[in-house]
Amino acid sequence: MKPHHNAQRASEMERLRDIGLFAELTEITLTRIASAAILRHVEPGEHIVLEGDPSVAGYFILEGTVRIYRVSAEGREQVLVRLGPGQSFNTVPLFRPEGTNPAHAVALTSVTLYSVPREEFLHLVKTCSDLMRVVLEDFAGRLLHLTDLVTGLALHSVQERLARFLLDRAPGFRTGAVEGRSKGDDVEVRRWTQQQIAVHLGTVRDVVGRELRALEDAGIVRLERGRIVLLDRGELERLAGR
Repeated sequence: MKPHHNAQRASEMERLRDIGLFAELTEITLTRIASAAILRHVEPGEHIVLEGDPSVAGYFILEGTVRIYRVSAEGREQVLVRLGPGQSFNTVPLFRPEGTNPAHAVALTSVTLYSVPREEFLHLVKTCSDLMRVVLEDFAGRLLHLTDLVTGLALHSVQERLARFLLDRAPGFRTGAVEGRSKGDDVEVRRWTQQQIAVHLGTVRDVVGRELRALEDAGIVRLERGRIVLLDRGELERLAGR
């Protein structure tokens, strides 16, 4: 094999190891995945999969952020999860005969990812014991996440869910502006509007606005232009059930 081919292969193997699901796989298994994986670039706002369409591939994110969500018959969105580099999606329905995508997946930023076609992925899982193990562990984690999500919607009020949302993003939370999180010397920025918060909580914008005003009237938060200031963290934690 020529030197530049060796370098190219090594680089591709390193990128695959950046995927959490593939990080601890043997080099033999990783090489087989590399031969099946297709590199894709997706623009912000572009849908990667549509709910109800046939599941044709599993997806593994190298760069960018993907939102997984469903839409009710009334048109209300429910965000299931936001995924970033190293995470994967749409692997579960591949194991169902004539499986369909259980949710929409849309790129929130420019996204670079690998897709592995359904038949190739199933064959790899069947013939690579190390991949089979990590896929089962991943499925267990997804089940726990969805269980927590359903429990939150069924057992916790919008006020409780909003309190948890604010606490999880404090300090430095700004609504309609930015949420910043340290990442080395960089700052990862995310913008949240009341509509986006509502979608994340499984409710509507008017309800979020009403709950925020109620928190302000109680002296728990202060609403500024494009910013929420937490005034009484202890009371917010009480409302969140923590």
